[in-house]
Amino acid sequence: MNDNPNTWKGRFVRFSQKVKKWKNYGGMRVLWKALEKGILVVTVFLAAFATLLCTGIIWMFRTWTNLTMEELVYHLTGPLEGTSTTVIWSFLRCCVVPSVLVFVLLVVVFTKLRKRNRVVQAIEMGVVGFSLLFSGSLAQYAWQKLEISAFAQNQSTYSTFIDENYVDPRSVELQFPDKKRNLIYIFLESMEMTYADEASGGAFEENYIKELTKLAQENEDFSGDEEILNGGYSMPGSTWTIAAMFSQMSGLPLSISIEDNAMDTQQTFFSDVVALGDILDTAGYRQMLMIGSDATFGGRRLFFTEHGGYTIWDHNYAVGDGGVLPEDYRVWWGYEDEKLFAFARQQLEQMSESEQPFNLTLLTVDTHFEDGYLCPECPNTYGENQYANVIACASRQVDEFVHWVQQQDFYENTTIVLVGDHPTMDSDFCQDVSVDYTRKVYVSYINSAVSAQTNDYRNYTTMDCFPTTLASLDVEIEGDRLGLGTNLFSDTWTISEQYGVEKVSSELKKKSQLMEQLAQINEDSPELLIRTGRAPAGDVSAVIRPQGEMLSIDIINLRNLNHPVSSVTVAAWAGDDQSDLQWIEAEERPDGTYYAEIPLSGLRIGENPCIVHVYLTEESGTQYFIGGAYAITE
Repeated sequence: MNDNPNTWKGRFVRFSQKVKKWKNYGGMRVLWKALEKGILVVTVFLAAFATLLCTGIIWMFRTWTNLTMEELVYHLTGPLEGTSTTVIWSFLRCCVVPSVLVFVLLVVVFTKLRKRNRVVQAIEMGVVGFSLLFSGSLAQYAWQKLEISAFAQNQSTYSTFIDENYVDPRSVELQFPDKKRNLIYIFLESMEMTYADEASGGAFEENYIKELTKLAQENEDFSGDEEILNGGYSMPGSTWTIAAMFSQMSGLPLSISIEDNAMDTQQTFFSDVVALGDILDTAGYRQMLMIGSDATFGGRRLFFTEHGGYTIWDHNYAVGDGGVLPEDYRVWWGYEDEKLFAFARQQLEQMSESEQPFNLTLLTVDTHFEDGYLCPECPNTYGENQYANVIACASRQVDEFVHWVQQQDFYENTTIVLVGDHPTMDSDFCQDVSVDYTRKVYVSYINSAVSAQTNDYRNYTTMDCFPTTLASLDVEIEGDRLGLGTNLFSDTWTISEQYGVEKVSSELKKKSQLMEQLAQINEDSPELLIRTGRAPAGDVSAVIRPQGEMLSIDIINLRNLNHPVSSVTVAAWAGDDQSDLQWIEAEERPDGTYYAEIPLSGLRIGENPCIVHVYLTEESGTQYFIGGAYAITE
């Protein structure tokens, strides 16, 4: 009965017999064994990759609960330089280690069972099926969670919203006061008004930011006659740190197409955009950015050095040229906020000694996800709720710093701006906040030179900080609008008041021809060619001829030429101070190679090795360093 050909079992037995005969037939046995091994290898690697994919998706959403596709694309195309080692080790521990363990486990299992074909085949089928099913399910979840379909549609849809509403600062008359005011601008990492108690406009029973709440209530957060806090909406293109900084400084979202989003490959960061730093630099301000992490991360160094020529005081500087911390000092993302404020006090004392107006911009870091960094100065007020302790500690430290500034002689002519960079990405701190509650970042303008012209509770985004900050310095702004932002001290409507937050959010997610134009992404720029290894290059050799009278240089194998060659120039020296530096223009041979000869009489040969550098200038006028060599004796 069991062998009845009309039953499924009977069909399987017959099929197995045919396969067995085919396997034992001559050379087919070798082919079958190779095929089995290949299937084993593919199964093991598929399982390991599926484990990496699944754990990676789970880790990603636990690490960034409010992750957007815009932010994910930006950081995937950016450099790892400056990333917290805590984040890197977390990924390795949660994702890479399980994948390696699965790989090793399957290798061991299949090795032990290599002679039990049917068991191995059953395990193979189970592993492949489970890997495809589980990874496919999680990939679908990620697709929906990140709204990839909508993102892809927006990336192929152009909107004229930015183009029609953007106010170029170059077209606006800005009138500074005769005595320019100083500015202290503090980006508060992940700081929301949400952390306050419900009675103050927050979302919690407990007020975790008592000091910041008081500062906002006693100063200006544009809540008008209301006794509750008011904050700014964090719009698409401003929900991670560098995007938030760019948005608040320029009145624009950091949103460009996927292929152009690798700011680490650029030598410019929206060079055609006029930001706050550009305006203050033109007005004669001395500007400094102080942060407790590596400023390179996310393109922050590039943005602030290009837009205002800020001096950068980051973790690298503190442990390097600054010499204020040991070379091996590193906690959290670099150094903690307690040190940031201490260093800021020192800098303010120095900057205030000059008659030159200053702009000191700070970025805190202790409240970064996950759970923040609890420094020794932080009391354990909320027990095991570490993030609550860190937030409360941050509120206290900012308050102490503000009060210190208020006691200084320069405070009378100084405006302090406190703004959260974006809503928190901590995985669980706000998980019980009602979906009906509108989460906004914390905002407070302290000692502004002007007062609000309306007592209305304003509806605004963090892009409005751009013109509002200038207004707080007593700068008169023609039309009260810059970028997509509105001066909140005026009674002019913001774009979120005019169009509604949902409309603005929807339009900012789409592509903009103006944003592409402002980004000025030039794939053939000399800087980008150099950084991506596509710049002109050549092979250089330098030989000291017999009798030691002449240095002969050969330049061959010129490549990556974008334009005809205008000239090839050779520099040679041997002295440490380059006081014997000799320049000579190389001559072209008929075969397209170049050569040059330099008399040794002018070089201090013998004291040090002779060094040769070769520079090529194209007819476009761009000069490139194409190679160098140490001279050898023939």
